[in-house]
Amino acid sequence: MTADTINVGLIGYGFAGQVFHAPLLRTTPGLAIAAVASRNPDKVRADLGDVAVHADPAALIKDPAVRLVVLASPNTTHFPLAQAALEAGKHVVVDKPFTDDAVQAGALVRLAEDKGLLLSVYHNRRWDSTTRTALRLLAEGTLGSIRHAAMHFDRFRPQPQARWKEELDAGGGIWMDLGPHLLDEAVLYFGEPLAIEADLPTLRPGSRCEDQFQARLRYADGLRVDLGASMVAAVARPRVALHGLAGSWVKQSLDPQEADLIAGRLPTGAAAAWGVDAEAGTLAVLRDGKVATSSLPTENGAYPSYYAGIRDALTGKGANPVPARQALTVMRLLDAGRLSAAVRREVLLSEVSA
Repeated sequence: MTADTINVGLIGYGFAGQVFHAPLLRTTPGLAIAAVASRNPDKVRADLGDVAVHADPAALIKDPAVRLVVLASPNTTHFPLAQAALEAGKHVVVDKPFTDDAVQAGALVRLAEDKGLLLSVYHNRRWDSTTRTALRLLAEGTLGSIRHAAMHFDRFRPQPQARWKEELDAGGGIWMDLGPHLLDEAVLYFGEPLAIEADLPTLRPGSRCEDQFQARLRYADGLRVDLGASMVAAVARPRVALHGLAGSWVKQSLDPQEADLIAGRLPTGAAAAWGVDAEAGTLAVLRDGKVATSSLPTENGAYPSYYAGIRDALTGKGANPVPARQALTVMRLLDAGRLSAAVRREVLLSEVSA
């Protein structure tokens, strides 16, 4: 640790805190976990060593040693804790979803801007292997004008689990869990859509909130983007499929970085050794009037880039890797999708305020 090290306070040491945030914070030069808010101090100290552990998040927020507060707490706590941290003069990273709704998100965006503080949302899937490969293909124009795209996160968990992510009152449900990833990905590729139509059913007996969704985004130029996630898909749909006037690219499986982090592997050593996705995608493009099909190697995933970007933004060396106003667009789409499912019609994004 040096005098320039940014001390971080991590609120929440459940799955997100342990698997995503703590490992990446620990391995990002220039950042140091100085304090954790958790009800399990023994687990925190076993993993992180001699750090301050607070039972009350308010005590961590008041800690003068903490410059950046990271929220890895349940969804419904994001707004009040982020608001308190910003009011205390702290920079803030919020795990997705940003807040409960777009009105709360808009209030935080304005508060951070008024105070001149960094506010960012952890949309880590921007650095998935599949996402990075798709962005390269789009930048190169390999597929021509994209007319249809589809992105999915499918899992097979036929029995509901007793956890807050499957409790409606706690802000759970698959729409607020995986919807932010897919909506952010669509906006990253294609910008803000005109409208969304969504279906948010509950398919498993005993489920207490929606466990499947299908959403379609409509763009001004006619592009259609289909997004879906399910807890009852033993055979997963392709993770990404891009279809353009010059060809298509399809990648079947998920990025491996989450599995690596769950297994306890850390992004240390050479960057080229992290996030390697051995599964190639299928590329089919027009060549001399015929479709030529080939395997396309997948770019490495790069989750460490997010917190490196936060460090650089706080030291004046770079831009916020996920500006809060971009995350606000995702919140508006989440709200519009919930409204669409409730009224069973397409909802214009302009119908949702923040």
